[in-house]
Amino acid sequence: MVATRPRLTWRVVTVREIVPETARVVSLVLDVPDWEGHCAGQHIDVRLTAEDGYQAQRSYSIASAPEEPWITITVERLEDGEVSPYLADELRPGDLLELRGPIGGWFTWHTREGGPLLLVAGGSGIAPLMAMLRHRAAHRSPVPVRLLYSSRSADDIIYRDELERLAADDPDLAVIHTLTRAQPKGWTGYRRRIDREMLNEVAWAPEERPRAFVCGPTPLVEAVATLLVDLGYDPASVKTERFGPTGG
Repeated sequence: MVATRPRLTWRVVTVREIVPETARVVSLVLDVPDWEGHCAGQHIDVRLTAEDGYQAQRSYSIASAPEEPWITITVERLEDGEVSPYLADELRPGDLLELRGPIGGWFTWHTREGGPLLLVAGGSGIAPLMAMLRHRAAHRSPVPVRLLYSSRSADDIIYRDELERLAADDPDLAVIHTLTRAQPKGWTGYRRRIDREMLNEVAWAPEERPRAFVCGPTPLVEAVATLLVDLGYDPASVKTERFGPTGG
């Protein structure tokens, strides 16, 4: 019998690559030996240990598809944070990190589960939804998807180029942006926070029995989930994950 590593055992992994996403966001590509695999939507815990023994840990969604050979997390630097400034600014390729996981089985999706999918993200809440989009692309799945993504400005859109590329190559994928604080000249997308009217225009009709995944700051997630149920979505079909303030 082959021994398996408990998911909640800490392990040391190597930073393979650091990819700038926006001025405040980076993706860390991690080389994890003997990775058991994960489902799109799961997360990991990352632990830092200071020289005096003080430890801090945070949870980060896995942004890479299960089919990729490495795992990727996407980190937004919080100026008063305890962990994210180190991850975003201090780490270099070849450095070591402690992590455990994968964790979580509720906020996950596999192509065999079908759709259509409604994905709604705010800020760095796009990370687990990106894992789903990458997983879908890896399988060339025909499941239709609409992604509604709220960012403060065009410069704050994470994975912007990849999202544009995925949508350009796939008529069954629609990416809709809303910018809440600043819009570039000529912007034709939405210009406000996600509201009932916007969801009415973007979301699948409840009769199509969509699966909805909503991830982002707590106020956005609670508002969108409530509105979707008001619009007729089965509450059991609306899965949420919150990125509340954690101290970074």
